[in-house]
Amino acid sequence: MLKKEHIAEEYKNIQQEITDALEALDGAALFEEENWERNGGGGGRSRVLQNGALIEKGGVNFSAVHGKLPDAIKKAFKTDKEEFFATGVSIVLHPHNPWVPIIHMNIRYFEMESDGQESIRWFGGGIDVTPHYVIPEDAKFFHQTMKKVCDDTNPEFYPKFKKWADDYFFIKHRQETRGIGGIFYDRLTPESTGNSWTEIFDFSKAVGRSFAKIYTYLANQNRNKHFTLEEKQWQYQRRSRYAEFNLVYDSGTKFGLETDGRIESILMSMPPMAAWVYDYKTPAGSKEEETLNLLKKDINWV
Repeated sequence: MLKKEHIAEEYKNIQQEITDALEALDGAALFEEENWERNGGGGGRSRVLQNGALIEKGGVNFSAVHGKLPDAIKKAFKTDKEEFFATGVSIVLHPHNPWVPIIHMNIRYFEMESDGQESIRWFGGGIDVTPHYVIPEDAKFFHQTMKKVCDDTNPEFYPKFKKWADDYFFIKHRQETRGIGGIFYDRLTPESTGNSWTEIFDFSKAVGRSFAKIYTYLANQNRNKHFTLEEKQWQYQRRSRYAEFNLVYDSGTKFGLETDGRIESILMSMPPMAAWVYDYKTPAGSKEEETLNLLKKDINWV
């Protein structure tokens, strides 16, 4: 049986690998590190990079927290378990250049237990890309990469998790997807997948280790493109949609707040600057309109 301490240590190693790769990719700024403790049990290691050559604001957070399960979470999970343990890595990057996309990734492990009762445990996570301007070739690269990661463990994963991401990263009040999706999954167990715990954990690590390759490619394809003031304003518009989703719908944000998590780490995903223009309409035939037309569910990118 996998030990939770081993899972946490492997996730912490992945955080290190990713921050090393991102510092090399940015080429100018370094991550600032803050180690923190959670009231009630556990803590984490937050790393934030700001005002780099590529990344305007980005965070790569690791946490391993435990303690009493809050009543609100017990009600949501429909459980009478008393204790919980959660560990994971969470990433959000906001670039300077509007032609480089926002990217998010999360890999996590969660378990609940009570004295004398069998533990309930599962893996969750996902990775998705939010372009300010959708570039079909980049979207195909991203989805093909994620399909390969999924297929290496279970050929049923990609279509299921891609659909899950389309539905999850949907801004209902805007009737548009947050971006081009990716994969999203939760409560993976041997019973739900047909894979062993070791295989599921290996899949979780493979998702984590796909991040640096994906973002390096997407960034280098677009980081030197010229952009106008109007395109920068559109970037702020798209960032506002990202903020809306995270504050209204994101389950990780809600879980962090409900479990008395560290606020700076929970809200690390917020963009450094965003804009809400009243009743904005994209010009007919514009690049902005083309992007909105591609922020739909169920687009087959592979």
